Amino acid sequence: MNYPLVVRQLGLLLLVLSACLAVVAGYGYVELYLGHEGESAAAHASLLSTGIGAASGGLMWWIARRRLIRDGDADANVQRRDAFLLTGTSWLIGGVIAALPLWFWVLFGGAEGTVATSAFQVPAVNGIGVSYTVEPGHEFASFASCYFEAVSGLTTTGATVLGERGTISDLPNTLLLWRSLMHWLGGLGIVVLFVAVLPSVGAGAKRLFQSESSAQDGGVRPRIGETARVLWLIYLGLTASALVVFRVMGMPWFDALNHALSVMATGGYSTRDASVGAYNSVWIDMSVVVFMLLAGTNFAVFYKLVRGQWRAALKDREMQIYFLLKVAVSVVIALNIWGQTINLTTGESIEGTFGQSLRYASFQTASLQTGTGFATADWDNWPRLSLTLLFGLMFIGGCAGSTAGGAKVIRVIIATRVFSDAIERSYRPSVVRTVKVGGQPVDSETRQSVVTFLLIFFVVLFLGSFLLLLFEPAPSEGGRLDPVSAMLAPLVTFCNVGPGMYEIGAVKHFGWFTAPSKLLMSFLMVLGRLELFALLVLLTPRFWRA
Repeated sequence: MNYPLVVRQLGLLLLVLSACLAVVAGYGYVELYLGHEGESAAAHASLLSTGIGAASGGLMWWIARRRLIRDGDADANVQRRDAFLLTGTSWLIGGVIAALPLWFWVLFGGAEGTVATSAFQVPAVNGIGVSYTVEPGHEFASFASCYFEAVSGLTTTGATVLGERGTISDLPNTLLLWRSLMHWLGGLGIVVLFVAVLPSVGAGAKRLFQSESSAQDGGVRPRIGETARVLWLIYLGLTASALVVFRVMGMPWFDALNHALSVMATGGYSTRDASVGAYNSVWIDMSVVVFMLLAGTNFAVFYKLVRGQWRAALKDREMQIYFLLKVAVSVVIALNIWGQTINLTTGESIEGTFGQSLRYASFQTASLQTGTGFATADWDNWPRLSLTLLFGLMFIGGCAGSTAGGAKVIRVIIATRVFSDAIERSYRPSVVRTVKVGGQPVDSETRQSVVTFLLIFFVVLFLGSFLLLLFEPAPSEGGRLDPVSAMLAPLVTFCNVGPGMYEIGAVKHFGWFTAPSKLLMSFLMVLGRLELFALLVLLTPRFWRA
């Protein structure tokens, strides 16, 4: 393991993140110059965070570079184990720097007068002697909450702690922009951006890119650095398109920018407490649906379209099933809620005509299928069939090679074919079939990788639920974690969905969880964003052996 090389590259990565923070700080000071005094604490907090991030990254880069020069490894490339270590630590440490503006904003007095006056206490956790007392104040007064919010932003999960001790409407524009920008940076992965703009990674860039990205399509260009740059250009173009469309549909410029950054990352952070439902516009709803679905599509498909390879792009089997699922589930849910009362995120209720039912069913299915997490309706009171279908979409997610979360459609397709083949061979052992997807055979290594992923996936969800039940007080002790929420919280954080159901539903939040639970779910977000292996390998003793 070349630790100095990893530290040097991590330092450069922190410098990139700090540069983005500097842009946000600059925006805050522009707002302040224009007379918006409410931006003062946020601007100062962002500037201080920029300095800490830049100083930390610069110091790491300088010390590691001197060590590499001394050892004659200044031109060394990132190897496989180095890539795994750099990728995992990038997200975990990046979350710390990203959380600082939120935390400093409270320390600088930015949250004064925005919260309730009574403290609440969390009793000892299931008798293991751990207790928490949270003083009156904004949720961001807790660094664990800030870290959760930052990691949720970077991993494009979109789960928020805001809602009880502080709301989204409390935040200044500077922090709202930072939340959305965190989404956008995490969309294709800040590590992929790192590979695209910092050629010093050299020949090791392919290992770094593959350890972070779910796009295993062989790359759209021969050189991995060029691949990353092409993906980011497509990403940037779609973001700019979303910005223009949202503005034309009626969003103010600032809201349009934030929602464009968020939607292309399938993140879910909004500038409004009622999310996209606050605009009460069918045109905005449908335009957001379109861009959510585009963001959940494999970006290699867009590259083929740009190259004029329309037939090859449209024949993508995963994309076909992805859109088929979206349409089928939307229609079924629309029929299921037709004639019922639909509760909106604004607190209003409407009669579920077929048109309204189809509108709100289409939006919610697109949001949860792609893991975006925007909402226009509170689905908690929908019939059980609808909730079951939404739960399935949370698990399946979008396409591989997209910014969406979940297990990914292609894995579900391959797993279904593998299981079907195993069942047939149990009664027809002489039959040997080749597992194919879109007419292309799937090799044994890929089949094994998919089955292993799904097995570990369910193990992680079980352990996550178990630990949450351990960390959270029981309902009889004043806790709020019910069995369904205990099962859903690990799922929606690991699958980078954001909102779930019941206590973590569309109009609820994660602020009531204890600090250990928030840190656990932050880890699950990173684990899901890196699709298990890039982070789990760091927990195995053999990885650290020379």
